[in-house]
Amino acid sequence: MENYKDVLKQIGLRFRVERTKKMLSQEKFAELANVHTNYIGKVERGEQNLTVKKIVDLANSLDISVYNILNL
Repeated sequence: MENYKDVLKQIGLRFRVERTKKMLSQEKFAELANVHTNYIGKVERGEQNLTVKKIVDLANSLDISVYNILNL
């Protein structure tokens, strides 16, 4: 059984990998996603509990599939 904190860390890592593939800073990603830079940092460290809507919004702002993020 998965611990939700471990899942959040994996999701955050996936967002970080996809962001860096696109050579975006956290600041630029935050701008594209219309969120604060601190929020992106928390997401990438697995400290931010995400709703499904927010996962979809963040994935869309990177122009990637949600399945890339959730394929744990």
